Amino acid sequence: MATSPSGRVAVYPGTFDPLTNGHVDIIQRGAALFDRIVVAILINPTKSPLFTVEERVEMARAVFKSQPSVEVDTFKGLLVDYARRRQASVIVRGLRAISDFEGEMQMALMNRHLSSTIETILMMPDESYTYLSSRLVKEVFVLGGSVQGLVPDLVEARLRAKTGVGSGLRV
Repeated sequence: MATSPSGRVAVYPGTFDPLTNGHVDIIQRGAALFDRIVVAILINPTKSPLFTVEERVEMARAVFKSQPSVEVDTFKGLLVDYARRRQASVIVRGLRAISDFEGEMQMALMNRHLSSTIETILMMPDESYTYLSSRLVKEVFVLGGSVQGLVPDLVEARLRAKTGVGSGLRV
């Protein structure tokens, strides 16, 4: 594995809208494997996220403030171009269920086609988070269900502040 002057760097891309404990699990385990893991929040103007990019960055930085090997950044464009700029040799992706595999495999193979020097590693979250997605968290929360234990406490508080209880917000 290639190393940068600052050690082995991995990029964990996503929208993180919102950051879930499944994401946190992957990031913490990735931080144990690499010298640095960059949580790369995708700027995608075609999506309508609940939280702004700035809010997602701020929440992720707050969650990982005591972990110096975790960095939070944003990117747009091709992931492999971003990974090259960050001198990352690895892209980390989460794989919750077999249904995720085909899409992740296609993405990994396309990324390999675009840059043969960057590897993709698929990591499974803790078993208790295999069903968890940001979309599902937002849906359950907006409909009045509890997301305690599914997202960091800070994220739950921000969900409450952003949506208001019983606001009728549609996700």
